[in-house]
Amino acid sequence: MKKVNRKYTSLFFDLDNTLWDFNTNSYHAMHVVFIKLGLSAFDVDFDHFFKVYSKYNYSLWNLYRNRGITKKELTKKRFQDTFDELGITGLDAEQMNNKYLNEMPNQEKLVDGAPEILNYLKKKNYQLFIITNGFKEVQYKKLQNAGIDTYFDKIFISEEVKSPKPSKEIFEYAITSSNASKAKSLMIGDDWETDILGALKFGIDSVYFLNSSKEEQKIHSGQKIYIITNLYDLMEIL
Repeated sequence: MKKVNRKYTSLFFDLDNTLWDFNTNSYHAMHVVFIKLGLSAFDVDFDHFFKVYSKYNYSLWNLYRNRGITKKELTKKRFQDTFDELGITGLDAEQMNNKYLNEMPNQEKLVDGAPEILNYLKKKNYQLFIITNGFKEVQYKKLQNAGIDTYFDKIFISEEVKSPKPSKEIFEYAITSSNASKAKSLMIGDDWETDILGALKFGIDSVYFLNSSKEEQKIHSGQKIYIITNLYDLMEIL
């Protein structure tokens, strides 16, 4: 990968699964709550529970991003639908959601290389920002507890901006609020639709972080996209 000649000055990072290891942390946080609430008494295997929950959570988040449901509906329904499919009764879906969200920031695993690359970029005087879909009460704590909040000049959370990625409004708000130049800005994220297409449609270049078995054939030539398979690859771009 050749070093890019163009000089970027403002870097906008996604958070979950780009810097903060959402998949691992979510699994462990859910397991803590699963044990605390005694769900094993329902003769339900945790891995199966988590798989069913993940299915509903994924589809409901897609609805939420497209303004098809509210935050309250999402957070309750993802657990209630899971309970209903697995025949779990007598538990309050909202209570489990609250316990899960409280436990999530206690998990501190970062994606490999995250602290090192942030330190590298900060020393090179890049302005660093976060653009993340999520709930404000959780996202700030994730950054703080993982010890990476101080790297970022500003943090843009979809719930506060009232516009989730991939809508252009959140990118426009972030660029304007950061006093950044679109031509000198770069979006770095792991989600093709929300991070990469969202940024490209708004008019800023992107780094697509292929940190799992994603379909690389989705990438088309001619678009301003750099591809990395680990965070250390950013050193070859920036």
